[in-house]
Amino acid sequence: MKLKWLSGLACLVLGTVTVYGQTVQNKDLKPTGKGWGERGTGALPAANPAAKARAGSNGISYHGGPVMTSGLNVYYIWYGWGGSYADTKAESILTNLVSTEGGSPYFNINSSYYNGSNVHVTNAVHYKGSTVDNYSQGKSLSDASIQTIVKNALPHLGVDTNAVYFVLTSADVNETSGFCTQYCGWHTSGSINGSDIKYAFVGNPARCLSACAAQTTSPNGTPGGDGMASIVAHELEEATTDPDLNAWYDSRGEENADKCAWTFGTESTASNGSKYNVVFGGTQYLIQRNWVNASGGYCSMSY
Repeated sequence: MKLKWLSGLACLVLGTVTVYGQTVQNKDLKPTGKGWGERGTGALPAANPAAKARAGSNGISYHGGPVMTSGLNVYYIWYGWGGSYADTKAESILTNLVSTEGGSPYFNINSSYYNGSNVHVTNAVHYKGSTVDNYSQGKSLSDASIQTIVKNALPHLGVDTNAVYFVLTSADVNETSGFCTQYCGWHTSGSINGSDIKYAFVGNPARCLSACAAQTTSPNGTPGGDGMASIVAHELEEATTDPDLNAWYDSRGEENADKCAWTFGTESTASNGSKYNVVFGGTQYLIQRNWVNASGGYCSMSY
C-alpha cells in the first residue's frame, strides 16, 4: 500500500511478457503488492492451468491465479511490541478488527470477486491467534527479514495455506525497502517449508503519521494503531482477491484496494473530534474504501 501522496500515481509501460507459457503484448503492469505495478519481465507466478484469465468490464481484470474464496484465516505476529513500545490499546483494536470484520457489508465487497471456476469469495474472516517476536531480526528489516519472521512463527501458529500472516511492527522498527517513503504496508506470498504461505507487513504509522495515517487525532486514541487498522484492512482485501499477485488487478498493476487508496467515503465525527466511517464490534475505525467488482466498478464501504 503506497503512501498518501503517491496514491493513484502509476505509469503504463508497453512491451511483451510471457503469460502462462505464451508471449503476448503486455498492456497490463503486474502488481508488486506494495501499491503499484511493474513491467513484467518473464513468467508471471504460476496459476491453475484450468483457470482462464478474462478481461473485466468493471475496471479490474482476472488474470487466472488463485483467489481465497472459502473464508480467510488471519494470524498476527507482534514484532517488537514489548517494553516501552507496548501499545495495548492498539493491540486490542487491531485484534477486534479482524475478529469482527467478517460478515460485514464492508468485507462483503470481496464477494464480488471470484476464481477461475466462478466461485465467489465468502464473506468470512477468522482471527486464529497471535505470537510475539522480540526483535529476532533487529529493528531494521528487509523484505527477506519479514519472510524469516513469518517462517519462525509457523511452529507457534501452525501452517495454514488458507490464511494471511500479518507482521505488525512496533514504532521503533523500520522496513528498509521503503516503509514511510514508498509504502505503508504490503502483502505477498512465498514458499515456506514447501507450503504457499500468504503474509503481509504492516508498519506502525507512529513513525510517519503524515505519510501513513489519515489523521493525527484518532477515534481510539492511538494514532499508530488506528493508522495500522486502515492498512491491515487494505492488505487483507488484496490478499483475499490476489494472494499470489496473479489474480485480480488492473492495467496499472493496482489491486482492488489500491484503486480506492486513501479515500474514505462518508465520515462521522467521534467524541474526541476525530473521524471514523465504520464500526466493528462496537469500535470506531477510519478505514479505506475498497473497489466493488460490479456495476462498472466503484469505490465503496459496503456491498
